[in-house]
Amino acid sequence: MSQSYERGLVEDFGRWREFSAGMWAWIFHKFTGWVLIGYLFTHIAVLSTAISGASMYNQTLGGLEALLLVRILEVGLLAVAVFHILNGIRLLFVDLGVGLDAQDKSFYASLVITGAIAIASVPTFLTGAF
Repeated sequence: MSQSYERGLVEDFGRWREFSAGMWAWIFHKFTGWVLIGYLFTHIAVLSTAISGASMYNQTLGGLEALLLVRILEVGLLAVAVFHILNGIRLLFVDLGVGLDAQDKSFYASLVITGAIAIASVPTFLTGAF
């Protein structure tokens, strides 16, 4: 005999307030992982233009770097990669039993460090001086 549980509707966004820092860390880690996988495919697509020759590859890169949107997305990519790395290191320590009582603080610290690095990178990416 099967049982039914009242879990609420998926559209019940009030449940999101109940999420702890650990749940947000899990959500952000999964999200950043998927973004990095998506970037990997985009990166391979751009690199594949080198098959047509160096001039096609250089033209593709030059065209992409000329777009402000691409440079803004590069800042986002840096933020995604930094958070994913820092949270992965945090999870490694948790798996080793180090800092179990400070998981929330380490999650918030990884967010602050990610934000600081992303903000510090804005002049580099947006000025176009590579």
